[in-house]
This record gives sequence, C-alpha cells and structure tokens, in this order.
Amino acid sequence: MHQHSKVMYMEEYQNQTEVKDDIVIRFSGDSGDGMQLTGTLFSETAAFTGNDLLTFPDFPAEIRAPQNTLAGVSGFQLHFGSKKIYNSGDLCDILVVMNPASLKANLKWARKGATIIVDEDNFEDKAIQKAGYTSNPLTDGSLNSYVVIKVPMSRLAQEAVKDLGVDPKSAERSKNMFALGMLLYMFNKPLDHAYHFIEKKFSKKSLVVEMNKRVLKAGYDYADTVEILPSRIHVPPAKMPKGKYRNITGNIATAWGLMAASEKSARPLFLGSYPITPASEILIELAKHRNLGVKTFQAEDEIAGINSAIGASYAGSIGVTSTSGPGLSLKVEALGLAVMTELPLVVVDVQRAGPSTGMPTKPEQSDLNLALFGRNGEAPLIILSASSPADCFYAAFEAAKLSLEHMTPAILLSDGYIGLGSELFRIPKMADLPEIKPPIAQPNTPYKPYARDPETLVRKWAIPGTEGLRHRIGGLEKTNIDGLVSTDPINHETMVKLRAEKVKRIENFIPLQEVYGESEGRLLVVSWGGTYGAVRNAVDHCQKDGYKIAHAHFRYINPLPRNTAEIFKRYEKVLVCELNAGQFANYLRMNFSEVKYTQYNKIQGLPFMVSELYKAIISNF
Repeated sequence: MHQHSKVMYMEEYQNQTEVKDDIVIRFSGDSGDGMQLTGTLFSETAAFTGNDLLTFPDFPAEIRAPQNTLAGVSGFQLHFGSKKIYNSGDLCDILVVMNPASLKANLKWARKGATIIVDEDNFEDKAIQKAGYTSNPLTDGSLNSYVVIKVPMSRLAQEAVKDLGVDPKSAERSKNMFALGMLLYMFNKPLDHAYHFIEKKFSKKSLVVEMNKRVLKAGYDYADTVEILPSRIHVPPAKMPKGKYRNITGNIATAWGLMAASEKSARPLFLGSYPITPASEILIELAKHRNLGVKTFQAEDEIAGINSAIGASYAGSIGVTSTSGPGLSLKVEALGLAVMTELPLVVVDVQRAGPSTGMPTKPEQSDLNLALFGRNGEAPLIILSASSPADCFYAAFEAAKLSLEHMTPAILLSDGYIGLGSELFRIPKMADLPEIKPPIAQPNTPYKPYARDPETLVRKWAIPGTEGLRHRIGGLEKTNIDGLVSTDPINHETMVKLRAEKVKRIENFIPLQEVYGESEGRLLVVSWGGTYGAVRNAVDHCQKDGYKIAHAHFRYINPLPRNTAEIFKRYEKVLVCELNAGQFANYLRMNFSEVKYTQYNKIQGLPFMVSELYKAIISNF
C-alpha cells in the first residue's frame, strides 16, 4: 500500500512539474528590502542541491536611497542549471518585484512570457506615481504579455508573525523571506539551508530568528496551498567532477587564492588596504583568518595601504593591497617604488565604471590603460585578469606566484561583476597546486642587490636580519649589480632595459594562448577578464548556427602569451569585445599592428548580454 502511494505521488509530481536545463531569476526591490540576501540564499540553496550557477548583484551606490524611487532599486540576478553556466543570463524567466519602482526598472530584463511575481501591497497610488507610472501596471493591461502573479506579501508576512508581538513595520521587513519561500517551493528546493543561515546570522536575536523562519515557511506554504504558480520547475543537478563545492564570490575566491599562495610559498601574507567599493570584501575575508598567519591592516588611505604592503614585502611577506580604480590612481607612485626596488607585490584592482568616483557599484573594464601605462618613468609590471568568480582564486594564486618568483609587482584585474557575483567553486586540494619558489638569498653567501639570474634576470630577495645580506634599497636609481645610488645615464638606461626585459621574459613561464573553435579562418573573437562567460556563450550560439569562428580569451595581459602574434595571423579579422572604449584593442594594435581589428564596446556599467554579442559577431563575419 505504501509503495503504491509512493508511485502515485511520483506520477502526480511528474505531471505537475516542468523540467528545465537552466533558469534565470531576478529579485528586485528597494535597497532596504533585502534582495541581495534573498538572491544569495536562493543561490546557495541551488548550489547545495547540485546546480551550477552564476550571479549578478546589481545595487545602487546610495546606502539608503528614497523608497519607491528608480535610483534606489536593488536587484539580484541568478542563472542556474543542470549544465555548465558561463554567465548570469540575459533576460530573466522569473522576475520578483516588491514595488512599482522595481517593476519599472527591471521589466526590460524580463523576456516576453516571463513570470512576474509581485508584492501587490506596495502598488499604492503614491508609489505608482513616484515610479513614473500614470496608471497601475497591474490593472491597465500593460503586462498582458507576461504571466503576472499578484501576492499580498507584506500583509501575509505580518499575518505569519502576529502572535509574536512584532510591530507591523518590523514584520513587513521580512517580506523578502516570504518571496524566498515561494521561489524555493516553485523550484522544489529545501528550506533547510535558509533556516540554518537565519539561525546563524541572528543567533543572538531569537525573536528575529523565529520571525524570519515563520515568514519563510509561510511563503513556501502559500505557494503550495494557493496553487497560483503556473507549475513547479525542476532543474536537475549538474554533472560535475567529484569534489567539495561551495558557492563563492570572486572577492572571497581572491582572498583564498592569496592564502593558498602564502601556504605554497611558505611566506606570510600581509594585506594593507583601504576599504573601497567593490573590493572591501577581500579585506573583510582575510581579516577572518589570523589563525592562518594572515595579517591585515585597514589603512587610513590608499597610499598608506600600498606602502605598508611594500614594507611587508621588503620584510619577507607577500605584500598585497586591494582597491578599485580611484584607489589604483592614488597608488601609482608607490607602484613605481615597487618596480624600482624589484620587490614582490600584488595589487588587486576590482574595477568599476567611470572616472573619478564614477559608478561605484557598476562593473566595467575601465582600468586597463591605468594598469599598463599609469606610472611615471619606465615601470612595466605583470598584469593578469580573472575571468569568473571561481577563477579569481586561480588568478590571485598565479599573480602571487609570478610576483614572488620574478621579483616584480603584479596587478590582478577583477571587476564588480565577478568580484561581487558568485559561482559554484570546486575547492582544490593544496597538494594539487604548484609549489611557489621565491628566490630568497641565503645567509652568508656572496650577495649583490642587483645581481641577476642569467635566464630570468631576477634578483635575489634579501630578507632583513639575514646574516651577511646588508644592502641599500629605495626609489633612487641604482647601479647594476652593486645597487649603489647612481645618476650615470648609461647605467640608468641599462637598468630600465633590464627591468623591462625581466617582465618580458615572464612569457616563457606562462601558458601558450589557447583558441576555442576554428584553428584558422575569417574571424577570431577576443576577450579578457570578466567578459569571458558571455562571449563564450555567444560564440557557442554562433558556432551552432553554422558560423565557423574562434574565441581567444586572454588571462595574461603583460606580458602577452608568446604565441599571440602567430595566432592572430591565422585569421582575416580579430573582433575585440570589452566593457570600455577599446583599451585592450588599442594595446593589441600597438603590439601587432599588421592585424585587422574591429571592436564591440559597451560602456553602460552593465555586463555584456549574450544576445548583443551574437549580433555583433555575425555582423563582423
């Protein structure tokens, strides 16, 4: 009888459930509505149940913008599936909106026919007018091309906790948990992870724990009981290699990559940093790991941050500083000092949109020119770029490795999209990561500060206090080998050329550039940094439609992989796609002028959409 009942239940479940390979959800509300938390909790639950995913937090710069205003809308987009997910999705399949302003700001991101779940309690006349509507969009027919589900979330949240003695305003704040409960039911996801998070986050506030758990369960039960959802959706687990996984943001992955480099090099890790959007999370994460020997210093300004890191590098640590574009501008003089002294240093630049303060919470590939050329004198250094949130781990590890082994600063370019976004990350085993072998000078051995390895041109790292390694160091030009202060013109030219050649020779220690797709032909699509996922998806679509094209994504910016020129020669045209006005394209033109380049650029503080890239690629074919 029991077995029969189980079979009947499974048949019923299958009949009412739609199976999807992937889904895009967008949560949206006022900046105080908890949309980032809601999106994060759903993402982590999806990861816990085996889905691959990528997220895009999209929030305003204002800490608390006025309610029901377009400027104050906060969004969180999630793309998850049963296959490899490369980007956070173009248009969403499900849009959750908490007020008229969030509907107004985000309707353009919903595909036609999408399901829109609305908190109808907030669609009052005043809020509707404030959002710029002349009539109520829930009743005027403007949403007829969508499936609209109107739910009195605020009232139901209040109802769920009325016996707890919570005031109505506080109860209403938990409406995001109601929306989360509905979505978890819709996608057949468990409540356990969200429960655990609530209990941990509010462990000292038992009333808040009980309130949020009740509202979460109320949303789940409402979706189950009322049956207003078109259907439940099942996204099967993705097939991935065995291992231990977690959902991770790019900034946390960066911090972990730096800690892994510290362990593999046996050098202590020091971070000197001034908190800046969107890089602050790196400082916050590293500050949690003093038990691993990590030292963090929250500096009063950007200059103090990088100079403390240079001091730590001089003393024998992995000196690191994290920042964004405006901060990198302030650090450039000190960066020149690190180049001159030939000390290891990692600068993590989580890029954001625009010059000056710009748009602090919006992603852009804005700082490549600054990284390449933004120092006085001749001061080349290593430049790498991370391609996804999980890749930030490996990019940070590689930046530290190259900087330590080649005794020169490295800039790691991330951005707000991958730094704040999250992805499923397979945690590597430390034994599988390569060793890092800094060129540390041994005590009581013949030592000259600028004596170099003949193959790499790398000088030895003299740790202060090591017997017999006393030497002078600083920003004034030094004589080759002996390291004495020098104003000799010939010596100066020699040192400039040696420092440049040292960085150039790093091309012999990085992988050859790979190409995805046709090995030769009409068109090569080029990308770098956080645009990888969208470009790869667009190239895949083009290839499926019969276009014989290839894709080359660059991690190593300076030096470029040594086979770059050879690759470019195999194609009639190179299309460079980037979120700026063409900084990488111009850099490539400078180095490989014989190549025919074309560009696709976007400067909107938003990531690429696959659909727009698809059109750009086929128009250049």
